[in-house]
Amino acid sequence: MTAQAPISGEIERSGGTWRFAANQPLRLDSGATLAPLEVAYETYGALNAQKTNAVLVCHALTGDQHLASNHPITGKPGWWDLYVGPGRPLDPARHFIICTNVVGGCMGTTGPASTDPRSGAAYGLTFPVITIADMVRAQAMLIEAMGIETLFAAVGGSMGGMQVLQWAADYPEKLFSAVCIAAAARHSAQNIAFHEVGRQAIMADPNWCGGAYLAAGLRPDKGLAVARMAAHITYLSESALQRKFGRELQRDGLSWGFDADFQVESYLRHQGASFVDRFDANSYLYITRALDYFDLAGQHGGVLANAFQRARHVKFCVLSFSSDWLYPTSESRDVVRALNGAGCRASFAEIETDKGHDAFFLDDPQLHQTLHGFLAAQAQARGLA
Repeated sequence: MTAQAPISGEIERSGGTWRFAANQPLRLDSGATLAPLEVAYETYGALNAQKTNAVLVCHALTGDQHLASNHPITGKPGWWDLYVGPGRPLDPARHFIICTNVVGGCMGTTGPASTDPRSGAAYGLTFPVITIADMVRAQAMLIEAMGIETLFAAVGGSMGGMQVLQWAADYPEKLFSAVCIAAAARHSAQNIAFHEVGRQAIMADPNWCGGAYLAAGLRPDKGLAVARMAAHITYLSESALQRKFGRELQRDGLSWGFDADFQVESYLRHQGASFVDRFDANSYLYITRALDYFDLAGQHGGVLANAFQRARHVKFCVLSFSSDWLYPTSESRDVVRALNGAGCRASFAEIETDKGHDAFFLDDPQLHQTLHGFLAAQAQARGLA
């Protein structure tokens, strides 16, 4: 484990990379194992003497461990710094906040760009296929290594919310409360279809080289940028796109060609171009495949309530956004019905917004209030208030 000093202008943090020895393999759903395993993480705040105030925050598809600290590549603020800090729902003065880069990622945790100890080269497509359960299994290894028996809360949005549900299904004894935001218990056919478009864009890039682009000194940036552009459309709502861009042109008059005539085209191109600077193309393939494979009911005999039978002591908060068409409110309601069917205690709220799926990244007063209220109530119930 290596330590990091606080960076000027940020809340105090620590972290680095936790390295598990070769005799501590991560056993994957596919039957493969990963060893040695490295898990990159950051923490904010301090673990109390009783080790009862730890909060695990799980990131979405293209996120990482830089929850509330400037990203080392882009220099941008942490992806959830609006919700982490003094007086915010996740407060380092009260909580010991942990965020890891998922297995298969590209910010320090073992993934396809990591060195395969058997060959001495990057794994590339020899990296085993992973699942959401595998990501959670690696997180559980880290939590145990930290000496934490029970998390005060697991919190996540989008793919992070799926990890939270997997935690509740696989490790309910290690969980006191859970917050699932803008997520679902399985990936829909529509979501799988969008991911396949993105994967095909990457694999059609000549620089992909069958996944061995690092050895060739190349990067499939064009394919990865297109994948990001297609995915980004699903993160917004039609009304948000219309409000922000409408049919406004980039310049006076039409180009009568295929330049970015419209502002929305320029916006998507910018999203794609900026994404390739911080993300690995093979990681995108592996993580989207993990999302596509996610089906919590399928793991429990086709009955979602069965997944939560051992989690009746866990307090759940499930949140959705009214304009989210990637993981619509109906799918959050399915989760709540399953929780109720298993005898779990669950609160639910649909937050009214026209900002679409990505609303959980934005400064939403209702989300702030709901998160703060739920976590404060659970802190009081656990004697942390």
